[in-house]
Amino acid sequence: MIDRYSRPAMSKVWSEDHVFQLWLKVEVAAAQAWTELGVIPAADMARIRKKARFNRKRYDENFAQTRHDIISFTRAVAPSLGAESRWIHHGLTSNDVKDTALSLQMVEALDLLDGEVKALMKALRQRAEEFIDTLCMGRTHGVHAEPMSFGLKLALWWEEMRRHRRRLKEARLMAAVGMISGPVGSYASVPPRVEEIVCKELGLSPAPVSNQVIQRDRHAQFVQTLALIAATLEKIATEIRGLQRTEIREVEEPFGRPGYVSTGSSSMPHKRNPELSERVCGLARLVRGHAVTSLENVALWHERDISHSSAERIVLPDASLAVDYMLATMTGIVGGMKVNPERMMENVEMSRGLVFSERVMLALVEKGMDRKRAYEIVQRNAMTSWDQGDDFRTLVTTDPEVAALVTPRDLANMFDYGYYLRHVRYTFDRLGFRTKPPATRAHKKPADTIEVLEGGRSRTKAIRR
Repeated sequence: MIDRYSRPAMSKVWSEDHVFQLWLKVEVAAAQAWTELGVIPAADMARIRKKARFNRKRYDENFAQTRHDIISFTRAVAPSLGAESRWIHHGLTSNDVKDTALSLQMVEALDLLDGEVKALMKALRQRAEEFIDTLCMGRTHGVHAEPMSFGLKLALWWEEMRRHRRRLKEARLMAAVGMISGPVGSYASVPPRVEEIVCKELGLSPAPVSNQVIQRDRHAQFVQTLALIAATLEKIATEIRGLQRTEIREVEEPFGRPGYVSTGSSSMPHKRNPELSERVCGLARLVRGHAVTSLENVALWHERDISHSSAERIVLPDASLAVDYMLATMTGIVGGMKVNPERMMENVEMSRGLVFSERVMLALVEKGMDRKRAYEIVQRNAMTSWDQGDDFRTLVTTDPEVAALVTPRDLANMFDYGYYLRHVRYTFDRLGFRTKPPATRAHKKPADTIEVLEGGRSRTKAIRR
């Protein structure tokens, strides 16, 4: 990851210094297991626990000669000990240490990501409850469909992030395994009891079966889970970008910080671009690519090769760093974004009442009209409104076939925006959100009146028979 996107805690998890400390932790745990089996003298083990240290300078010197990381590592630890250094890496193969340490890294990364998901869920929940009664335009195919609660958008994202928390938990269960089984996983050089003791000390479970590596479907699930989270973050960011378009202007991501002068364009001073959301979308593409690579790493030759190793050095830390950054960024966007309810209502009224087409059709059916005929009547008036710019509500109220079946009061009820919010609390309550009954029907129109758009402005108009 580029430094500007790195965050300290996640960067530390994947740092080389941390990797070496985890390798040392595994080696010391293995020595402890051998001690409990009576192979290593207790006095030697006490010195190993007390004195074993890793020397990075010695490692680099040895690696320049050997080009082998674990050999260089053990030789970089040996000078901190005396004769007891012979017990370091006893009976183990390289991946006993490296894969077990990598599992610890993945667990640490997943725990950090879980915390970031929780923070985003908190922000989504707060904004969802804030805008539960805010009417906005629901869109399908990018075209106006029916009004809805803006809070419902946020609640939907909250629920999706809750599913990701379950996925993180499942990925952690898959990742939290260790392997101390020697070359090709046969336990020929190290008995299973050593593995059990090491894994217990490290908070891992022994892999039920292994060869020379922990199987890479586990690592693929790790990256796939991150890719799914990234996909949801991209979905949220894409919606915010769309709603920030000048033609819509219902939502705007945070722009600038107190004490700073922000700029959106080098040439156009008026610009306030959804740059953060665009950044999230771009990074989601990166993580998806890493997910493909992680799947390619599952198939290795025989008991193992190292074709996966070079790729993992990039995709595991990079995907973790990217999603960690994306989550924190999205939490800031959601918590600080500006929401414009007035503009939302202007956009709802932009279609001159066309959003009520289904309500009128259903009312005609309920009054006894054939559904096909009801659809034709409503569609005819809707197309006239669409093509000629007339107010749909006025057209419907003056249509003879409609007027013959419905009363002015029926029409006023059909043109009540509050209708579209009447069940929103059902969904919120099902999610476990805190909801209060609305004080008033915010979008209720007086009986025998409709709201029409004239001269670019909305006004209430009495219904005439």
